Amino acid sequence: MRWATKYLMTMMAACIIMVGLNTASASGQDISDLKRLISVNEDTRMNSQDLAFFLATHNYSAVPKDGYVNVDLDGEICKLVPNGDKPGLCDIALQTPE
Repeated sequence: MRWATKYLMTMMAACIIMVGLNTASASGQDISDLKRLISVNEDTRMNSQDLAFFLATHNYSAVPKDGYVNVDLDGEICKLVPNGDKPGLCDIALQTPE
């Protein structure tokens, strides 16, 4: 019975460490990572809802708006507009704070 307790404690510790590593990797994203992600993928039918979902699955803070997506990169807000037939998924514009 004692080995089962040690095994469970070890598994719980491993899970906690893995969760901590996952959030740490998401916090260091910058504009070059975002550009790389959107340039290696293409979908001519992608709208702003699809784009926001795609970015959220890659650990970006993406919020769909009216025809575009706002992405927060450590306080820097980027406006991404799906570009249809052009290469890549979208065009990127940096927004200035209001």
